[in-house]
Amino acid sequence: MSSITESGNNTNDGVTNAKEFLTFVLGNEEYGLEILKVQEIRGYDAVTKIANTPDFIKGVVNLRGRIVPIVDLRIKFNLGKVEYNEFTVVIILNLNGRIVGMVVDGVSDVMSLQPNQIRAVPDIVASIDTKYIVGLASVEEKMFILVDIEQLMSSTDMELMDSVAMH
Repeated sequence: MSSITESGNNTNDGVTNAKEFLTFVLGNEEYGLEILKVQEIRGYDAVTKIANTPDFIKGVVNLRGRIVPIVDLRIKFNLGKVEYNEFTVVIILNLNGRIVGMVVDGVSDVMSLQPNQIRAVPDIVASIDTKYIVGLASVEEKMFILVDIEQLMSSTDMELMDSVAMH
């Protein structure tokens, strides 16, 4: 998965291999997702609840005439008590033409990572489902969990969100 430039270090001629990640906070952990999936970042507003949907689907919002399902990752990840405050934000994602809002505790930064800065997830982390984790990145003593947001929003979740958006 990792590749290092021929010189063995991170040089400017390897910049084209860098990927940018938006980092965000959920509970006590920091996560990152590919910035190209992000359409916009908004403050958390009231959502219209839809009956008979899973807890992690908070409801829908009208985003410039488009009905967008809102998912709370804290609930999806079973991170305990969910509180909405002034730092709570919604990351609006474009996942292959599907627009989805993702509630997170806060947005941190945009990071540019070289492939050699991304490590594979250790096999020992068996307690969590790692199919949606791209890898781990360590930057200045901080560890980030890089997620494949499309894997995370499994096809079942997407079908649910599509049906919610149709209401």
